[in-house]
Amino acid sequence: MDNHKLPGFSSLGVNLPQSIVAQLKAHCERTGESIDHTIQRALAQALGVEHHTIYQVSTSTALVQGVYQGCVTVGDVKTHGNFGLGTYDSLDGEGLMLEGEVWQALSDGSVVKPDDSATAPFWACTTFEADKTETLAAVESWDDLLSQLDAMRDSQNLFVAFRIDGQFDQIHYRVACKANPGEDLVTATSHQAEFTLNDCEGTLMGFWSPAYAKTLNVPGYHLHLLSHDHQHGGHVLGIKARNLKVQVMNANNVVIALPESPDFLKADLSADPTAALSKAEGAKT
Repeated sequence: MDNHKLPGFSSLGVNLPQSIVAQLKAHCERTGESIDHTIQRALAQALGVEHHTIYQVSTSTALVQGVYQGCVTVGDVKTHGNFGLGTYDSLDGEGLMLEGEVWQALSDGSVVKPDDSATAPFWACTTFEADKTETLAAVESWDDLLSQLDAMRDSQNLFVAFRIDGQFDQIHYRVACKANPGEDLVTATSHQAEFTLNDCEGTLMGFWSPAYAKTLNVPGYHLHLLSHDHQHGGHVLGIKARNLKVQVMNANNVVIALPESPDFLKADLSADPTAALSKAEGAKT
């Protein structure tokens, strides 16, 4: 797409050495990023201009349809950010990415560090740089947390990354169990493992996605927990907490990398996934 045809963009002719052009093309082939995006990101970093990007592998609709085959390695994910979440091949647990380290929460309640060769069918990550920071004195429930986070968002149309650190008086979370072949997301998560912790220090990491992006990512809030001792983690379902430090980052650029696996290519991704996602993302107990 020619950026000069888009509102807010200008075309700029620049002469570059062949060595840089070769490295630029090699980078784009390796990462899947467009040349436009790579140059925009590099210039934004060099000039100190905000250009927060979310890099996502696959789509929520594909997950709903049971496309769980790993299509990107943990090592590749690390090249696109230092913060985020996802899942693993065959929905084998929850993916946690914090300060450049990647973790795997398993359905037996344990948390491990996967090899860089481990694969993921879905992941969203970013290089986290907070636009603002606030403190929540008290959070009485999941709905209360979301209401307070809503007040911190600037728009209904931007993607937003949230990092939340503090003391959780009680936190309820789930970990997806490894799916059987052919199971869709609702069926696969119907036998998920659920856990409740009291007096846990930890970090919540995740994103808020606009309603218009429901076929790409879970609309609304999607947060994962990693305890500070790295012993507990999963997809957050409920919370009661105090003195939470909330960091917020607006994302004005989203890059989607689509799998080319046979299952993805033949999947019917035309259905509205909202109802299935709501059922799959909720508590079962």
